[in-house]
Amino acid sequence: MTLHPQIIEKDGKKEFVVLPYEEFIVIKYELENYEDLKDLRDAKESSKHEESIPLSEVIKDLDLK
Repeated sequence: MTLHPQIIEKDGKKEFVVLPYEEFIVIKYELENYEDLKDLRDAKESSKHEESIPLSEVIKDLDLK
């Protein structure tokens, strides 16, 4: 993705960045995906020593209810 930022300076120092709205939306979407992936990896890591249940068993349990 190519960004088209507009840099706004204050007292000769870079202070703000303005992006086209479409680029902002793409960046927001990508950051949300990154956060979801990070949360998934953290959950997977924290539960790696827990006993797992095969999917076939879960399906059987759901069918009974």
